[in-house]
Amino acid sequence: MRRSILLALAIPLGLVARLNASDGPRPNVVLILADDLGYGDLRCYNSESKVPTPNLDRLAREGMRFTDAHSSAAVCTPSRYSVMTGQLAFRVPRGGTVFTGVGGPSLIAPGRLTLPTLLKKQGYDTAAVGKWHLGWTFRDRSGAPIHDGRPEAVHRIDFSRRIEGGPLDLGFDRFFGTACCPTTDWLYAFIDGDRIPTPPTGPIDKTGLPRHPYADDCRPGLIAPDFPMEEVDMVFLRKSRAFLEEHAHQSPRTPFFLYHATQAVHLPSFAGRAFRGKTQAGPHGDFLGELDHIVGVLMDDLERFGLADNTLVLFSSDNGPETTSVVHMRADYRHDGARPWRGVKRDDWEGGHRVPLIVRWPGRVKAGTTSDQPICLTDLMATLAAILGTELPRDSAEDSFNMLPALEGKARAPIRPYLIEQAFRGARTLSIRRGRWKYLDHQGSGGNNYTIGELRPFALPETAPEAPGQLFDLQTDPGETTNLYFRHPEIVAELKALLDRSKATGRSRP
Repeated sequence: MRRSILLALAIPLGLVARLNASDGPRPNVVLILADDLGYGDLRCYNSESKVPTPNLDRLAREGMRFTDAHSSAAVCTPSRYSVMTGQLAFRVPRGGTVFTGVGGPSLIAPGRLTLPTLLKKQGYDTAAVGKWHLGWTFRDRSGAPIHDGRPEAVHRIDFSRRIEGGPLDLGFDRFFGTACCPTTDWLYAFIDGDRIPTPPTGPIDKTGLPRHPYADDCRPGLIAPDFPMEEVDMVFLRKSRAFLEEHAHQSPRTPFFLYHATQAVHLPSFAGRAFRGKTQAGPHGDFLGELDHIVGVLMDDLERFGLADNTLVLFSSDNGPETTSVVHMRADYRHDGARPWRGVKRDDWEGGHRVPLIVRWPGRVKAGTTSDQPICLTDLMATLAAILGTELPRDSAEDSFNMLPALEGKARAPIRPYLIEQAFRGARTLSIRRGRWKYLDHQGSGGNNYTIGELRPFALPETAPEAPGQLFDLQTDPGETTNLYFRHPEIVAELKALLDRSKATGRSRP
């Protein structure tokens, strides 16, 4: 007994915490990342939602629902970068880029620690399915890299060559998916591992595709004969289900990490045949219904294969809802995907980056709970490191915080000292949030133009039009309607100094 006490006293407290965190079997991890899903799109976040989401509502009942969760950016590529690295994208070159077609190279630098690499080092099998959108290196017939996001660049690809800088080079054992937005731009073909087994054979013919207000994001490009524009998410679902089944039968004792990145509900809203007309909320509502179905099937498979009790499931979105879907869903179906926040995708206002985050982990996360802990998707990396009892190197995950105490209901104060957000224009449009106060280091939304087009009816009066920035009290003004820049200059100065210091030091994690 005395020897045990002496040994305990000799172990540093930090090591004791890590040992306790890693007690028991290592959990499997399933991360489902939706595309352009708004905070108000789910019934469990918005009681006025016009789209039934029974499977996601069930997931929330069985786990924890975060009400103050944020993507790191209000647009997809930089947000996904932060999920994979735990670092805010504005800190790296091209960190405000949104890749299209064969744009590249990878936004993730060679040698940078990634989420799958972290888990792979801990003995995990790792698989990614769906939309990647972080840049690749395709090559032409001479072997030269094509780093060109224009539509004509797709015609130069040598499809016999390996594609470099993708998921297999960044920690994943397997990948099946698409280079960028699956049904949006230039290259309509599946990548299996690091090659396109069935290359495009000609230009896409859109005459047989649905025509409605949510379909206009389908642009010209080259399409492969095995690429079903209206069933892409069902192909992704089959691949993830096959991975789960194979793992359960062939290596049930090895933990796994499955990253499932959906096409839903990024425009165009091409719901699969089985989902059309099911929600009574139009094509986009049906697409939301398809997303809910995907989550339900994956959850059922975890149960069927006996994996559910030892699997940490995380569900979130890469940013807020798209402009077109919000405008038309509001008008046609009284459904507001951004409710109750101001702004949409690309904007620095809350609607651009406040997203659903649901976490289910039986035995560790209490069912039916809610957390108002401010959290960013960059925090996944530090949280998983803590769960596995491993340290993050100093030169990695610079903006990631350990949220395990929040998951376990033990956090009594905010874990993060502040949140930094990035709007569409990258490092030129940043904001910082600490407690009730949010400071935007720019004028306007930082993304969309509310003086013209379909967003004009949603413009709010400028209460301090001459101010170079914006200060909002989210406690009394969650809709960000009243700019307090000139009323609280001391808070503006304090938050701007904090933002500038984080930019200068290159990190927010101590």
